[in-house]
Amino acid sequence: MDRYAVWGNPIAQSKSPLIQGKFSEQTQQNIEYVAKLGDLDDFEQQLATFFAEGGKGCNITAPFKERAYQFANERSERAKLAQACNTLKKLEDGRLYADNTDGIGLVTDLTRLNWIKPNQRILILGAGGATKGVLLPLLQAQQNIVLANRTLAKAQTLADKFQPYGKILAVAMDAIPPQSYDLIINATSAGLSGNTAPISADILKLGKAFYDMQYAKGADTPFIALCKSLGLMKVSDGFGMLVAQAAHSFHLWRGVMPDFNGVYAELKKEMR
Repeated sequence: MDRYAVWGNPIAQSKSPLIQGKFSEQTQQNIEYVAKLGDLDDFEQQLATFFAEGGKGCNITAPFKERAYQFANERSERAKLAQACNTLKKLEDGRLYADNTDGIGLVTDLTRLNWIKPNQRILILGAGGATKGVLLPLLQAQQNIVLANRTLAKAQTLADKFQPYGKILAVAMDAIPPQSYDLIINATSAGLSGNTAPISADILKLGKAFYDMQYAKGADTPFIALCKSLGLMKVSDGFGMLVAQAAHSFHLWRGVMPDFNGVYAELKKEMR
């Protein structure tokens, strides 16, 4: 049985084994997929041992995405631009290939929601690692991006890096242009501590749809709760993105694309 895993710290909360289990069932691929707690000091050695003992591939979550990227021998363009990976695959010759399926996962979920078409204006809140992972697929989907961050310099650095791939403008969080936005995406980690991005209600009200890249089991994230409190009801959390990025990882490993929509609907039902 081919062995796969997800590495993170913490990892007990991970839904990845459940999701990948559903994919393997659905596609009749006989694989083992487990969650592994990465050691903050010894992570690279753990990875080396996992692959030396026959591991075929793995997912990587916080805080190891940059370290796994550095550990790989070969990298996809989207991983290179993000300088981080969430997927490793062992190649035939034993080398490790790094990919980042976060962005294509987001685009796949936005497609499920019917929220993406060419030449939309998207406002992204936050210029951290989560944003780095999704910019290339969004620009390839011909989206015009306004990137807002508390520290303008950080947003500007990202915008400069991704400029060759499409239209992207960096702004400070308190200087967001007051214009209509087809979609506002929260990519900040503020929700983890129960907060929301420091964005004014007036700017939020200029959005038509609202997506939080985080999700909370059986509850609204702080960002979605804020949107609803302003009467903005076209909202979605990031659970679909989680399932979709996992589907793209599975496809990279096994050469089979699972039915993302079916598994998403099934898991959503179980979560209720």
